[in-house]
Amino acid sequence: MSGTAAERYLRLGLQLGRHVDGIVDSYFGPPELAEAVGAGPLASPRELVAEAESLLDELQDGWFRDQIVGVRTFAGVLAGETIAYADEVEQCYGVRPVRTDESVFSAAHEALDRLLPGDGALSDRYESWRMAGVVPADVVEGALAGVMDVGRGWATAHVRLPGGEAVVLELVRDKPWLGYCHYRGDFRSDISVNVDLPHSAYELIQLGLHETYPGHHTERCLKEQLLVRERGLLEETIVLLPTAQSLIAEGIAMLAPELVLEDEGAAAVAAVGVDLDLEQARAIARAREALEGVFVNAALLLYEAGEDPDEVRRYVERWALATPERAGHAVRFIQDPTSRSYVLTYSAGHALCRAYVAREAGGLRRLLTEQVRVGELVPNIRS
Repeated sequence: MSGTAAERYLRLGLQLGRHVDGIVDSYFGPPELAEAVGAGPLASPRELVAEAESLLDELQDGWFRDQIVGVRTFAGVLAGETIAYADEVEQCYGVRPVRTDESVFSAAHEALDRLLPGDGALSDRYESWRMAGVVPADVVEGALAGVMDVGRGWATAHVRLPGGEAVVLELVRDKPWLGYCHYRGDFRSDISVNVDLPHSAYELIQLGLHETYPGHHTERCLKEQLLVRERGLLEETIVLLPTAQSLIAEGIAMLAPELVLEDEGAAAVAAVGVDLDLEQARAIARAREALEGVFVNAALLLYEAGEDPDEVRRYVERWALATPERAGHAVRFIQDPTSRSYVLTYSAGHALCRAYVAREAGGLRRLLTEQVRVGELVPNIRS
């Protein structure tokens, strides 16, 4: 591959996307480059490994190089290289997946037992609480639009959004994820919400803010304006899932609902239009945070312990207090080629970005507008 390092990276990522649909989370770079890749010969995974290694040899340590380490790792897996799952994840994201002891989940269950009303099995009580606040399917779209308006108001008070930015909302089915922000470039995003499973009012608020303001859409708009248009960083015109930037992106998006609800909780609840005790919901959400580790454990069970997927589904059902349907959905997500390693980004990204924003003045703005490396969030993390 010829051209600048950034152009070669774009071609590398687009070629990777020809092998695994969905691995390119977003592309808004030169259309002629994408057209040339699509019309040209398909590079083999081994050729992609060689090109990534060539780029790594030429680049100095930094954010850009971190991205290519992830791409090289993923291409190697496609090429049939034998690598331990934990090593694969660490090389993609700069954070190693660590198994959480079930005693942590038990402690979270005890906290939820004190918070959830009623008697009987905790999983049943949690699901009853969820379903009591379910948003009817015919009002999901309007409720989400209202939540996004609240989030946008919060975001504009903290950062300067580019003029003309906008989102288009669509409801979808039969997807391995619950929500998705597909950034199209020119400050536009398609926001897809999976309605196969019912969403509670609190979950819908979280989802709307996660995907839009000040979550994924906000980050991509600001980085297109400040990094691509103003600084000419062409490498920012592609977002690839198995790379360090995705861990930070998910961390920002996971943090987004907490930040907005702290200031605009009543407005967000009013936008959904479903009766919700926000303080109780937030307390339950805080107690459930420890259960984010269930899904990393599930991935380790699948890919390191070689557990049967049905056994892993039952594990998720037990410890995440999930219905069989939602547990099955989670295992399907972990088994998808685009998200087998990606599952770590939610819990690890959330923890790292929250801690960074708490200790660094202007931390959120920097995460949203600069090329922050994972290793900068916690100094002793290998990046």
